Amino acid sequence: MRIIAGEFRGIALASVGKGDAGAHLRPTTDRVRESLFNVLQGGKFGDPIDGARALDLFAGTGALGLEALSRGAEQVCFVDDGRKSGQLIRENIRITRTKDRTRVVAADATRLPANGEAPFDLIFLDPPYGKALGEKALAAAVKGGWVADNALIVWEESGPQQAPIGFDLLDQRRYGDTHVTFLEPSE
Repeated sequence: MRIIAGEFRGIALASVGKGDAGAHLRPTTDRVRESLFNVLQGGKFGDPIDGARALDLFAGTGALGLEALSRGAEQVCFVDDGRKSGQLIRENIRITRTKDRTRVVAADATRLPANGEAPFDLIFLDPPYGKALGEKALAAAVKGGWVADNALIVWEESGPQQAPIGFDLLDQRRYGDTHVTFLEPSE
């Protein structure tokens, strides 16, 4: 696994290895991540990355958030409650030397605490597939003040997702067995 483009292009991230059986780590492949970021930077959504405050829910290794940081996001907050995930995220922050632009929150993404900072305008949502956790995490993020009014939500799942109440569907893409749904808060 590596950073595809931008400031940290080509940097190899920490290996997941055998990981932790309970961690359910399923990193987004380099190919899917590259395709996803090509869509984000292809003009359809303007430029949602440059200068963004990004939130990486169910962060796993932190690869999505670090890719955004590499491509121009101002800062990234990683949320994951897994012990192994926390270690991998911190190691990848060390590898990319981005401690000053990142924050790690060890919390269940479906039970987020109140956000004491500005809300986030780019949100990556990559829950364990098929467990219906994405909608719960999105509801917790809204309730806790994590989602900016103009946020772009990038939701990765095993199947296409419907826009939950309070959100509008912008686009959907399929990359093999990965479906990416793009949402924004309703006006």
